[in-house]
Amino acid sequence: MPLFICKIGSADGRIIEKEFEAASSDILRQNLTSQGFFVFSISKKPLQFLWNKGASRRKIDIKSLITFNQELLVLIKAGLPIIQSLDTILERIEKGRLAEVLEIIRDDIKGGSSLSDAFERHPSAFSHLYIASIRAGERTGDLPQTIKRYITFLKKTEGFRKKVITALFYPAILLSVAFVAITLLLVYVVPTFSQVYADAGSRLPTPTLVLIAFTSILKKFFPLLIGAVVCGVYFFRRWANTESGRMIVDKFTLKIPVIGDVFAKYAIVSFTRTLATIIESGIPIVESLRMSVGTLNNKVLEVRLTAAIRRVEEGVSLSVAIDGAKLMPTLALRMLSVGESTGSLEEMLEGISDYFEEELDQKLHLLSTAIEPAIMVIMGVVIGTIIVTMYLPVFKIAGTVG
Repeated sequence: MPLFICKIGSADGRIIEKEFEAASSDILRQNLTSQGFFVFSISKKPLQFLWNKGASRRKIDIKSLITFNQELLVLIKAGLPIIQSLDTILERIEKGRLAEVLEIIRDDIKGGSSLSDAFERHPSAFSHLYIASIRAGERTGDLPQTIKRYITFLKKTEGFRKKVITALFYPAILLSVAFVAITLLLVYVVPTFSQVYADAGSRLPTPTLVLIAFTSILKKFFPLLIGAVVCGVYFFRRWANTESGRMIVDKFTLKIPVIGDVFAKYAIVSFTRTLATIIESGIPIVESLRMSVGTLNNKVLEVRLTAAIRRVEEGVSLSVAIDGAKLMPTLALRMLSVGESTGSLEEMLEGISDYFEEELDQKLHLLSTAIEPAIMVIMGVVIGTIIVTMYLPVFKIAGTVG
């Protein structure tokens, strides 16, 4: 998500300028206002593409975050104060980004800051959801339960993400191997054969002449082609990160047969699981919805959800607002409606995420199973066609001799 530089006023009269990550400036403004801040200005951080990679390195990885929260939970349950708990963790933790941040957080707490305020000063290290969950736990006086709930959320989210990556890993390898094999054939093998035929001075069939002409052009302009592809990808990514570009790309993604459904269900799983975790932390429904917008990771769906949030603010039930925004299939809407009517919205949201996660897991398995032989067949046909085309002169000579 993009970074924004915000100038905000706190309830105690302080003027603060800091960076936040958010799906859009409007969503960030709503979140800050709902937290009691007065927003003076919000501006997108310029030239983000120059340090996006560096920013990602500053992020604390999920495994370290889970381990830290598990240790913090055990120490708090044992009755240790927050500062003593952080000191104990810092004695055992390896040097790195997390250790550096925790030392600063410990000093801030010693200076009188709350745990959530200390975390909030490090938006590049901790997500807005995590900070809000800690703040909700402090308000309700049930910080251990909040941390435990967030650990469960992280484990489920990370487990689901790994399932998706695993399902797509082997097809990605096959595609890469196929691309490299076909490129090597066209750029190196075919020109070698063409040189042999040229030295022999034999008359070549038309398909062979066309293939040789194509490979000659490809080999001649190959470096330029690679440069053009790299530049094209670079400028496409920059354009796709703009508001209009992202909207077009995300709209196209949802319309791709089969793949679009996978992306939509993945968004539903992420959204419902995050929303359930936030609501369970005791955060009001409207604020919870605003905090969950970014988890959809699709501009089209984010716009629809933002419209649904406005309807919820006007007094419409969540299931009706979501239905009007065309965010979820009928089954999920029925489950959501039942959860609202029975007062078990959090459990029903978890149920929706579990159901669609299982369905998505099955669909990804079927897709990967179907893609693997399809890639092999296409690869075989392309390579076979190239080889046969190059051997046509040999077959012609053999037929003449016979």
